[in-house]
Amino acid sequence: MDESSAEETLSHVSVRRRGREPGGPRSHRFKVSFNDPELAIVQEAADRENQALASWVGQVSLAVATELVVPVSADAKEVLQELIQSRGQLRRIGDNLNRVAYALNPDEGAVTDTQLKAVLARVDEAVRRVDEATLQVMRERRTRS
Repeated sequence: MDESSAEETLSHVSVRRRGREPGGPRSHRFKVSFNDPELAIVQEAADRENQALASWVGQVSLAVATELVVPVSADAKEVLQELIQSRGQLRRIGDNLNRVAYALNPDEGAVTDTQLKAVLARVDEAVRRVDEATLQVMRERRTRS
């Protein structure tokens, strides 16, 4: 291998660099142990952030300890997806109710305004509750400011 091809190979290698610690260099070290599957999971997370494993573990543990990030259960993503789907379905139901009411009530005879408003109020309340639940799950997932 000549020098130019060695330089090309090195130029494509991603260099992991850790930012400077705000409190100065870290002088305290301790050992963290993982089994093989746990290590694979943690290493994959560090790789996604393009960080060295020890740097990633330190950053994440500090973020959790200082409550910048709140850990949530593994199924929180599924719960959020279900809430988002439910919200969309409720909006479509509300839209369909409006269309049905207008179709059934062209001369304002079959369905009273009071009945229609009561049904739509229930749909609006259901949408509001799903919105609140969705926002709560999203708050728990995202980084705190």
